[in-house]
Amino acid sequence: MLDYVKHLWEGIGAAVFSKWAAIYPVLLKAGLVLMGALLVWAVFKRAMRRVRKRAQKYEFVRIHDQIFDLIQKAVFYALIFMCGIYFLNLLRIPILEKVFYAALIILLAFPIKDFALMILTYLEGNLVKKTASKIDDIVFDLLNKFSGIIIFAIAILLALDVLGVNVMPFVAGAGVAGIAIGFAAKDTLSNLIAGILLIIDRPFEIGDRIEVWSSPSGSATWGDVIDIGLRATKIRTTDNIVIVIPNNEIMMRDIINYTTLSSDIRVRIPIGVSYDTDIEKAKSVILEVAKTAEWVLQDPPPKVVVRQFGASSVDLQLRVWIKDARKRINTISYMTDKVKEAFDREGIEIPYPKRDITVTQKA
Repeated sequence: MLDYVKHLWEGIGAAVFSKWAAIYPVLLKAGLVLMGALLVWAVFKRAMRRVRKRAQKYEFVRIHDQIFDLIQKAVFYALIFMCGIYFLNLLRIPILEKVFYAALIILLAFPIKDFALMILTYLEGNLVKKTASKIDDIVFDLLNKFSGIIIFAIAILLALDVLGVNVMPFVAGAGVAGIAIGFAAKDTLSNLIAGILLIIDRPFEIGDRIEVWSSPSGSATWGDVIDIGLRATKIRTTDNIVIVIPNNEIMMRDIINYTTLSSDIRVRIPIGVSYDTDIEKAKSVILEVAKTAEWVLQDPPPKVVVRQFGASSVDLQLRVWIKDARKRINTISYMTDKVKEAFDREGIEIPYPKRDITVTQKA
């Protein structure tokens, strides 16, 4: 019995020693490669810190300092890739190779996303400054938001393909789900499409002053565009009220833009005088008042025209060009106030409705 146990123990020991003898060289090589990779990484990081510090004297480097982070990530992933390939060659396990390559694809999506955002930031900083249009800000904002989603979606599809998963059913399922979602959220999609059309057609841009037809009753009916989103557009009225209007509603209405061509607009102010008034004198007084406002343009010059004969007045109209469309209401208020004061000084009557009442007394 003792001889049997002794023989069994010797057999187990020989098997273990044989396995260990086969595994030991592999572990030793793997450990040496890992230590070498860590040493290279430590030396590289130290050298990169010195280069980064010395390169700060260059303006381009100071502005795009994140490029050093991308270089470090690229070297880090390269070391992982080389070590992984070496370990896979040592182990020779097919399933591990697939998992490694799939994980590596997902891992590489991070620096690719960072690099894409850096390129977009660089292009935005150089191209947007050279264009007067503010629509470039919207385009780059959309690219910054969706570039990461697109990159990771592609990476996931590639990783699944490496793992041997057929991605076509996922793509087909996504298409069917997209159709179902489209029917369920047709209003939202309509707004998204209208938002894209607004970006392409550019009936207005951020900063333009436009007419607002859906403002609350009794409040300002125009405002400045402060944001053009994919779903809705935000307009801040002159009462400092922000109105959010769905894009599809905007596309179905007439858009009145006061500043799309220039900030100069013509303002019309109605003024009534009595039938006994000397019309030429009234016109002269009104034009003198128009010259007192510094924001009123003298070329084209202010003009006064006779619009019509009213029930109790001759209806005149002052037409002036102003430098800033945002002063339209101020101009109307200023001209009305000053014309009233000038008419009072000159004895020009501003009529009001009159009725003659005849009382007949019967005996």
